Amino acid sequence: MINLVVRIVLAAGGSLAALFVARDSPNFGVVQGMLSTIVLACIVGIIVLWRWKKDE
Repeated sequence: MINLVVRIVLAAGGSLAALFVARDSPNFGVVQGMLSTIVLACIVGIIVLWRWKKDE
C-alpha cells in the first residue's frame, strides 16, 4: 500500500521536474526528490486543513 503512495508522489514530482529540468540531466533525480517532497507537504497540508474545517 505504501509502495503505491510513494509511486504516485514520485510520479507527480517527476512530471513537475520535467517541466523545469531535462530528464537526461544529471541533477534530475535531485529536482524530482525536492518536488516530490513539496507535493507530499501540499497533500498533508490539504488533509490537515480539510479535517480542521470539518471539526468546526
